[in-house]
Amino acid sequence: MTSPAISPLLDLDGAVQAEGTDAGVAAHYGNPMIEQRSLLAGRALVDLSHHGVLGVSGPDRLTWLNSIASQELRSLAVGESTEALLLDPSGRLEYAIRVMDDGVQAWLLVEAAELPGLQAFLDRMKFTLRVQIVDFSLSYATVGTMAGDPAALLDGLAVPVSRPNGVPLVWTDPWASVARGGFQYAETPEHPGASWQWAEMLVARASLSALAAALAAQSPSTGIVPAGLIALEALRIAAWRPRRAMEVDDKTLPHELDWLRTAVHLNKGCYRGQESVAKVHNLGHPPRRLVLLHLDGSEGVLPVHGDAVQADRRRPASADAADAADDAARETERVIVGTITSSAIHHELGPIALAVVKRMIPAASTLYVSSQDVSISAAQEIIVPQTAGSVAEIPRLPRLGPRTPKH
Repeated sequence: MTSPAISPLLDLDGAVQAEGTDAGVAAHYGNPMIEQRSLLAGRALVDLSHHGVLGVSGPDRLTWLNSIASQELRSLAVGESTEALLLDPSGRLEYAIRVMDDGVQAWLLVEAAELPGLQAFLDRMKFTLRVQIVDFSLSYATVGTMAGDPAALLDGLAVPVSRPNGVPLVWTDPWASVARGGFQYAETPEHPGASWQWAEMLVARASLSALAAALAAQSPSTGIVPAGLIALEALRIAAWRPRRAMEVDDKTLPHELDWLRTAVHLNKGCYRGQESVAKVHNLGHPPRRLVLLHLDGSEGVLPVHGDAVQADRRRPASADAADAADDAARETERVIVGTITSSAIHHELGPIALAVVKRMIPAASTLYVSSQDVSISAAQEIIVPQTAGSVAEIPRLPRLGPRTPKH
């Protein structure tokens, strides 16, 4: 993938460029809190033009993608949106793909860093099938919104959604509910994802300058406004929505992030990693689990991706417990039990973070995040419970052995 140029939307007033994996688009436009509220009100647009866009055409495209991905794609209707994971043979997560089909071409939306590896993998897996894979990242750009009618929002800016084959290229995030064939581990009666109404649209990359000009002409109080990635991340974290670039490492199983909810079809045919997915779900437990952390903000420090999460562990009692004073004086030590994956300041919840922690850490434990030489206390909100997995009811076999004869 040839990296797209710096986005023209960075020329808007107040724009501050993001860093790292999101470089090239705006982190914010001056006030992330107001941008969060504008997003939730459905009158804000997020620049995701740094993301990658792959097209897969040919008559075998959906059956072929179905054979290698975690999602059931053979029956994907024209204009329908879904998401799929590509796993390694051990079931570990490699790629997360947002998928839609316009009847002629399947469109795969991915993080920019994923695209080269994904395209190379797909090229290797084509064999003699009738499919063609094209990188459209320099032709189309992605923008996102929480507006009820995403296409109408863009029409209001005179920059229409792309329709190369007559179908508007609008991907609607399925996270708002459990997808067909999926499974939710979260046990909360009201999942915060139910209010996550997110959509991504493709527009001609050449139209981004016109889009920036149209946004600059809007009224800040009543019109459509730009929102940066800081605002989007805060709302995503509050919705417990995993993101490949943040929540995934080289050991991640989809179960650990509750991603069976929308990206895995448990009743479809074989695909790479399927046996491991089924084994953990039916017979085992994921070794780690995703939690939402409510952070103590009194230190004024917000943790970042990769910061260590710790928990208290009491040292074992002395063999000679006769001296009660010595026993009471035993020190408490802290051990690393997980890692921060994403963090933000939410307009209502305050400082929050997603973290992946060891499964057996008690749900009631107070955790501590080590960041910038500061220890930040954090309360857990359970997303994936300790009991996740082992859903198959295996009948107990009768115990074998000698029986005492009845008289």
